[in-house]
Amino acid sequence: MTEAKSFAATDRTVPTRARERASYDEATVHAILDEGYVCHLGFVRDGAPVVLPTLYARVDDHLYLHGSTGSRPLRMTGERGTDPGLPVCVTVTHVDGLVLARSAFHHSINYRSVVAHGTAHQVTDPDEKTAALDALVEHVLPGRAADSRPANAKELAATAVIRLDLREVSAKIRTGGPSDEPEDLGLPHWSGVLPVSPVYGAPIAADDLAPGIPTPDYLSAR
Repeated sequence: MTEAKSFAATDRTVPTRARERASYDEATVHAILDEGYVCHLGFVRDGAPVVLPTLYARVDDHLYLHGSTGSRPLRMTGERGTDPGLPVCVTVTHVDGLVLARSAFHHSINYRSVVAHGTAHQVTDPDEKTAALDALVEHVLPGRAADSRPANAKELAATAVIRLDLREVSAKIRTGGPSDEPEDLGLPHWSGVLPVSPVYGAPIAADDLAPGIPTPDYLSAR
């Protein structure tokens, strides 16, 4: 039987409120990360906080984030061992439901989130960079990496990838219904949860798609 692994709790990963919702279980963290593909990357530039949305993919205990070589956070990182890197905070959140209480104060959201702290470094090894870019495409849509042209030398030169090792990480999860006050239970207001889930529409072919190219099975399955 495989022993469950957990991340060590730190001052930065222990929430100040609703600590019972926090989890440091590695499998829980990985599951939340693997279900999404858009994260928010936070860092400090010129003494001010900056938060940017970007694509990501998890490979083992690494997060790879993608961007242009002209992107500020990517320019601020450097190769491991030659540069101190860029301190960052990466967050991923899934909204699972709107929690509607009888009182405005107790309205909430059911969610699953991950917050990862650490120092990001730019990926400069060609093999690791190629594998990371393939992982990013595959993570967004499994099956797509093998069904598209790989990046050429010019495209690789214009693309940057940073890596954040998953070391200081926590998940936070809320489930269940509203927490109404006992004195509010008799109020004539609807109370409960409105579930939220992502929905993919039917694929729309490009106007210039050559005739006879079918919709891939991995896309139709969505």
